[in-house]
Amino acid sequence: MEEICAKFVSQKISKTRWRPLPPGSLQTAETFATGSWDNEENYVSLWSIGDFGNLDSDGGFEGDHQLLCDIKHHGDVMDLQFFDQERIVAASSTGCVTVFLHHPNNQTLSVNQQWTAAHYHTGPGSPSYSSAPCTGIVCDNPEIVTVGEDGRINLFRVDHKDAVRTIDNADSSTLHAVTFLRTPEILTVNSIGQLKIWDFRQQGNEPSQILSLTGDRVPLHCVDRHPNQQHIVATGGQDGMLSIWDVRQGTMPVSLLKAHEAEMWEVHFHPSNPDHLFTCSEDGSLWHWDVSTDVPEKSSLFHQGGRTSTFLSLSISNQANVHHSLTSSWLSTDIAKDRIEITSLLPSRTLSVNSLDVLGPCLVCGTDAEAIYVTRQLFS
Repeated sequence: MEEICAKFVSQKISKTRWRPLPPGSLQTAETFATGSWDNEENYVSLWSIGDFGNLDSDGGFEGDHQLLCDIKHHGDVMDLQFFDQERIVAASSTGCVTVFLHHPNNQTLSVNQQWTAAHYHTGPGSPSYSSAPCTGIVCDNPEIVTVGEDGRINLFRVDHKDAVRTIDNADSSTLHAVTFLRTPEILTVNSIGQLKIWDFRQQGNEPSQILSLTGDRVPLHCVDRHPNQQHIVATGGQDGMLSIWDVRQGTMPVSLLKAHEAEMWEVHFHPSNPDHLFTCSEDGSLWHWDVSTDVPEKSSLFHQGGRTSTFLSLSISNQANVHHSLTSSWLSTDIAKDRIEITSLLPSRTLSVNSLDVLGPCLVCGTDAEAIYVTRQLFS
C-alpha cells in the first residue's frame, strides 16, 4: 500500500463514490462524487484525481484531487450512488431523493429529477406527515430503490414521476441500507439486527426471507453483496463486527469477525477482486481484509502502516451446516483458522470515517475530519 493522499475540503463528508467506468474501458478510475452532512450548507460534489499519483522531479506527488463542480443539497446527504456515467442519485435527511445530471462541457451539476417526499412519517390518526430521512439507495438502471427511517421501501424508475411500487410498512424499525441480490430481489438491513429479502415479483408486503443476529438486537448499518456470488453478503453494525452471511442456508451469519471499536459505517467487497473487502468506522479506522489464497498459512496479522501488531480475535458461529466451501474464501472454514490478513489503510486514527469506495486499484474515503483520502495503488 503506497501513498494515500489527503485533501481537506472544509466540509464533513458523509458519502464518497467512484464514477463507474464505461463497459470494456481499460482506463482507471478518475472521477468520484462526494456528499456532505452536518454543515451549514451541504453539497454534492464531483472531483477528478487527474494526474495524482505521478511522481514529479522532486519525488513528490503531482497534482491533487481537484473539484470539478458542486451543487447545493437540501439536508444531509445520507447516501449517494451513480445511476450511470452522467447521473448521480442522492438521498436526503429531508426524505427527498434527487437525481443530479453532470454536464461535462461546462462542468456543472443540475437537478435532473426529484421525488420530494419519498420518505415521511405519518401522524397518528391524522393526514399530516413529517419528513423521514432517506437512509439508503441502490440503482440498477432504469430502477432506483430507496429505504428510510420510516420503514418504507420505494421502487422508482428514472423518468417516472411516481413510484412504481411502494411497500409502506416494510419494517417497523429504521431501514439503514439496501442492496440488490439479483434484479427483482433486494436485501435490507435494519436497526434491530435483521436482514430481510424482498422479491418485487411478489404482490404482498411481506419479505420472502428474514435472517438475524441472535441475541442482542444490534443495529446493522451497512450491507454489500459479493459481486460474483449473490448468496454471499457482508454486513456491519453498531458493535463494529463484520458478519458474513450465506442467504441460501440458515438464518444466522456464517462467520462473525471482531473488527472495529465503534460503529461500522460501510462495507464493500472489491468489485473485481472480491477476496478483498474494505470497512470503515466511527472509530476513525479504514481496513482492508484479505482472504485470498496467497495469504501464507499463519495467524491473522493486523498491519498498522506496515508494522505487525496485535491480532484481532475472530469467531465463527457454531452452525452445524457451515461446511468447507470451494466456491468462496469467505465461506471457507479456513477463516476460522485465522487465514485472514487485515491492513489499516490510514496513517493515523482520525475522526469518523463515514464512507469508502473501491474501483480497480483506487480507493476513496471521506471523514468527519473534513478530509478526503485517495489512493491509486491499493495492491502495490
